[in-house]
Amino acid sequence: SSGINAEYGGGTMGTCSYVLTGTEKGMQRTFGTTCHGAGRAYSRAKSRRNLDYLTVLQNLKDKGISIRVASPKLVMEEAPESYKNVTDVVNTCHGAGISDKCIKLRPVAVIKG
Repeated sequence: SSGINAEYGGGTMGTCSYVLTGTEKGMQRTFGTTCHGAGRAYSRAKSRRNLDYLTVLQNLKDKGISIRVASPKLVMEEAPESYKNVTDVVNTCHGAGISDKCIKLRPVAVIKG
């Protein structure tokens, strides 16, 4: 067995996510690790200060994504705008040869609590 496994490259509640597989190059250069998400572009506090709750909800609705949250502040903290572009991050890992893109997933519902 090569020891190469699948990895989830998570997007945001309003963007796609990816399933990636490891590569031999990735095993040699990164001990089999790759991105596990895009990473934050804005801190939680900055997201709460700069994003509007209703606008974020409307943007998700416009994309056909249903959302249920326990707290409105979670909507701003986890808004797509709060994160880097996951497709760019995944493409960088793919291009570097440390993981291969397998499946692209699109959100249809989000539950935050």
